[in-house]
Amino acid sequence: MAISFKMVPKKNIMASPPVTKYYPCAVNTGEVNLNRLAFIVASQSTVSRADCYAVIVALTQAIGDSLSEGHIVKIEDLGTFQITLQGLPADSPDDLGKSSIKGAKIIYKPSRYLKSTLNKLTYKRIR
Repeated sequence: MAISFKMVPKKNIMASPPVTKYYPCAVNTGEVNLNRLAFIVASQSTVSRADCYAVIVALTQAIGDSLSEGHIVKIEDLGTFQITLQGLPADSPDDLGKSSIKGAKIIYKPSRYLKSTLNKLTYKRIR
């Protein structure tokens, strides 16, 4: 199956005069939810859909718990998850504290296996 894309105009306001160029933009064809994933996994194994659903839910909880304990979570065929912090700068290390932290994000780095799927993609322009 090909990845659908359309051409989207973007104006470069840094150029003088501003220039409009067209760039490819992926068009999604829907989404796959947890129930569908559980059905797909169940159809490719001897495990029931309900069991697959339970395992996927438990996996997401285990990833969240491990991240909140400060661990990097590495799942070989899926990728790596880790926490990164966003905060305010300080003049010295002694000035840093909890109040310097403004939030956290989860960084996801796909596995080599998932990255290799990008090399196999085909594309189809839609109008």
